[in-house]
Amino acid sequence: MKIEVWSDYVCPFCYIGKHRLEKALSQFPHKDQVEIKLKSFELDPNAAEYAGHSIHELLAKKYGMSIEQAKQANQGIARQAAELGLIFDFEKMKPTNTFAAHRLVKYAEKGKALLVSEKLFKAYFTEGQNISDYGTLLSIAEYAKLDRTEVEKVLQDKKMLASDVREDEALAQQYGVTGVPFFVLDSKYAISGAQPLETFKSALEKVWQKEYASPVFQDLSTDNAGRCADGSCVIPEK
Repeated sequence: MKIEVWSDYVCPFCYIGKHRLEKALSQFPHKDQVEIKLKSFELDPNAAEYAGHSIHELLAKKYGMSIEQAKQANQGIARQAAELGLIFDFEKMKPTNTFAAHRLVKYAEKGKALLVSEKLFKAYFTEGQNISDYGTLLSIAEYAKLDRTEVEKVLQDKKMLASDVREDEALAQQYGVTGVPFFVLDSKYAISGAQPLETFKSALEKVWQKEYASPVFQDLSTDNAGRCADGSCVIPEK
């Protein structure tokens, strides 16, 4: 089973949704036969790099609310994260552009993408790091044991892997994706948003049963007809 995940690294529900999916997979009996493919999605492709504004300020401005209302909204999100063992420190978060972070994950696709993505989420939501800063991204690359020299080349040349990011975003547009996280199972089934754990568990089971489980036939036979098996044939009695 293939699961494609569209997300952005400054999206709190993407981090929450990622961990709910992973928790559901940990309880899924066929988890070893599931492949996760990360897809790029920028909440704001035109976002500026970190300029000192707090996430509360940006949220208040965007939605026309007070700073206090923004803080209360963020506290509610933090409580959801805490249920999964995640720490969201909204006081330290550095809102920024995520294009370079997505390009780094594209570079890490050969076996390290999930590790790099988790570290990016943690760097932003828990550690208060600037994930558009090349120094931060290089540290994450080294943590994942990626080639520092090669990563430096990627980061310095903004055209490298840019088309990979844009292709993901174009595909999301074709699918009609307007928000993240967005999960596509086997290119046929979709889950939108950081759904409850039970929703992910149910979706995994439904897709597996529909696409991979051995078929259970309904017997439509109407008579004891003749048949052959085990090297011999049985002639039915009339």
